Amino acid sequence: MFVNVKMSLADLLGKKYTDRVCAANAALGVMAKEEALAIAEEKIDFFPEATQERNSRLLSLVGKQIVEPLGESTDGAPTDAFRKAENKDAAPIGANGNYRVGEDGKLYFIGKSEHYHASLGHSFPGYKLIDRARALGIPNATHNNTRGYITRLCEEKLVASANGIDWADEEAIAKVVSSTEHKVLNRVINLETGSLAAEAGFKMMLARFYKLSPEFPAPKYEGKTPVFFVLGDYAGGIAANYHGTTTLIQTFRGLWADLRDKAEAAELYKVVPVSINDIADFEEKIKLYNQGNYKTAGFMHEIVLMNYGGIRLTEEFLKRAYELCEEYDTPTMVDEIQSCMWYDGMFQFRLYGLKPDFVIIGKGFPGGEYPASKVITTAEYDNLNQFGALVTNGQEELASLAYLVTMTFALANREKIAETGAYFEKRLGELCAKYPEKLTKVEGAGLLAAVHCKDIDSAKAFMNALHDNCIDASAQIYKQNCLPAVLFKPSLITDKDALDLIVDVIDDILAK
Repeated sequence: MFVNVKMSLADLLGKKYTDRVCAANAALGVMAKEEALAIAEEKIDFFPEATQERNSRLLSLVGKQIVEPLGESTDGAPTDAFRKAENKDAAPIGANGNYRVGEDGKLYFIGKSEHYHASLGHSFPGYKLIDRARALGIPNATHNNTRGYITRLCEEKLVASANGIDWADEEAIAKVVSSTEHKVLNRVINLETGSLAAEAGFKMMLARFYKLSPEFPAPKYEGKTPVFFVLGDYAGGIAANYHGTTTLIQTFRGLWADLRDKAEAAELYKVVPVSINDIADFEEKIKLYNQGNYKTAGFMHEIVLMNYGGIRLTEEFLKRAYELCEEYDTPTMVDEIQSCMWYDGMFQFRLYGLKPDFVIIGKGFPGGEYPASKVITTAEYDNLNQFGALVTNGQEELASLAYLVTMTFALANREKIAETGAYFEKRLGELCAKYPEKLTKVEGAGLLAAVHCKDIDSAKAFMNALHDNCIDASAQIYKQNCLPAVLFKPSLITDKDALDLIVDVIDDILAK
C-alpha cells in the first residue's frame, strides 16, 4: 500500500495564509469567515485505502467493454497530421486512477501516464485541495508582478528539494535561497510548457554571447560563436535529443536544417552532437570547440532519452562530462521534463550526484492538472530581465498548488516509488532474457522503460498488440533513425500487481 497523506489547505499552505484568505472571503461578502475556515481546515485523504483497493480491482477489467460505446462522434477540425495519428476509440469519456474509459466503452490501462502528464493517475483525491482553494476564491490567474503566496512557497520547496534539503529546515532553505555561490540552484522561473522552459534555459546560455537588450552590458563571450552540445544519434546525426518545440530548439534535433545551416554559416550559433555515453568523443569535441572563434555555450541533455529509445546516460559519462564542462566554463542543462517526479526524491539528477546549472521540470509535477513547467537555475545565470523569459500565465496559483500536492505525496512515498521502479525494471529484464530472439534489450530507468525489438516493424506490431489489449504504450516511428523501442511510463500510484499485468500481457503477446 501507498502512504496516505492526509492534509488540509491550512496544513499545506500555513494557517497564517489561510486565515487571511478566509478573512478576505468575509470582507468580499462571499461567505462567513467561519464557513471559510471550515473549508481551509478540512483534511483531505490524498490516496485513501478504499481508492487504492478500487484501483486494484479494476485491473481485472482492462481490455473489457464496461459501458456502451459512444458510436458516431464528432471528427473535430484537426490538421492532417493530427487526423492521421488519432485513435478516437481510445479517446476518454471517463477516467480514474490508472484507467481511462475510451469512446469504444473499453477500459484502458494508462501505461505511459497519458504521455507522462498524469503522474498520479486520473482524479487523484489529493487534488481536491485545488477545489477547496477555488471555493475559497484563491485565484489561479495572477500577473508576473503579483506572484502569489502559493507560487512563492512552491518556489522555495522546489529549491529545497533540488538541493536535498528537508522542507522543515527553514534556516537551510533561507541560506540557499540567498546564496550567490557557484552551482547553487536557487532561482525559479515559472512558465507554461516544457518547451518554453528549455527555451528559457537556452536563452540564458545565449546571453553570454549576445545582448538581450541594448542597455545590457557587453556579454562575457561577445564576438565568439556559441557552440551547443546535444546528444547525437547512433547514425551520426542529431536526432537523439529532444528539448521542446520552439523553432531554434527544434534545429538542435535536426529540424529546420536549412535554417540551422545558414545560421552556422553566418557563425550565429552551432549545434554539435556528442556520442551517447562516449566520454572520449565528448572530451575531443569540447577541446576542439574552445579554440579560435568557437566557444562552447552549453551542454543540454536528458538522463533517459525517452525520445530516442529510452537510452539511459551512464553516471560515469555524465559526471566526467560535467567535470569537462566546468573546466571549459560551459553551463550544463539537465532536461527532466520526462523524468522529474518519477524517482526517489523527484529529481533524477540528484541520484546521479550531478550539479547542473539549469534544471528543466514540468509534466509530472502538476500531475496533468495544469500546464506548468519551470526552470531552476543559479545566481550566476540570473542574467535576463523580467521580459527575457516569461509567459503571462506562468505564475498560476492553482498550478503551484498542484505542484505542492504532487510533491508532498511523492516525498511521503519515495521508498515505494523506488521499489516499484526497480521491480518493473527487473520484470522487463526477465522478459528480455526469455525472448532473446524477439527482444534485444531493456533501456530506461525504473518506471521509465523502453523495450527494444529487432526492428521498427516488430516494434510497431508490438505496440499495436498492446493497444489491442488496451495497454497504452508508444513506439517511436515518427522520425528518422528511430530505435525500435516500445515505451512505458506507468504512474507513481502503480503497484506491483498492475506492473505484473503489463508484463503478463507482454509475455502473452510475445508467446503468440
